[in-house]
Amino acid sequence: MDAVVRKLLQESGETFAEEAGVPLKDQPAALFKLLVVANLLSARISSGIALAAARELFDAGGGTARGMAKLTWQQRVDALGRGHYVRYDESTATRLGETAHAVLDKYDGDLRKLAIEAGRDPRKAARLLREFPGIGPTGVDIFCREVQAMWPWLRPYVDSQVKKGAERVGLPSDPEELASKVPDKDLARLTAALVRVSRDKRLADTVKAA
Repeated sequence: MDAVVRKLLQESGETFAEEAGVPLKDQPAALFKLLVVANLLSARISSGIALAAARELFDAGGGTARGMAKLTWQQRVDALGRGHYVRYDESTATRLGETAHAVLDKYDGDLRKLAIEAGRDPRKAARLLREFPGIGPTGVDIFCREVQAMWPWLRPYVDSQVKKGAERVGLPSDPEELASKVPDKDLARLTAALVRVSRDKRLADTVKAA
């Protein structure tokens, strides 16, 4: 592992899901929480606020599709407010309720069934993810970047934000070449770090100094 990659993982190699307290596990609750994180991060709002809002929703009982569906709209709004996710709180509360019901109705609360329905094909998985309210191309990228830690058939998932970060610190932007820099288990962490680098020039300069 070269010095830049090592520095990236040390400085900012926590996935966004992990930052929100979501374990990288191929289990229904963890996958649903990741979908919520992807939904919240898709808005034009800081990642810190989005992840704080996610933690509040999970603490309120919205950490599973069934739990999120049981929360009232106002309970979701209140949880988002506690995380300071106030600009989009009402529309997001509605979307998250709709998403929870969609996950329950189509996948019985278990997003592992989405992988099966997609035939473990990345393009089909992206199409199925876009069926959820609030999940567009950005949300698909966020979900797939992180879930590749559990779903090896998605690897290497390297989107435009990751490529921008890689170029900023002098790493290859070709997905296969970039993935070869780390063990498979660390690829999601590396892509998360590179997304942060793409948005933070000071962090990029610190990494390059390695």
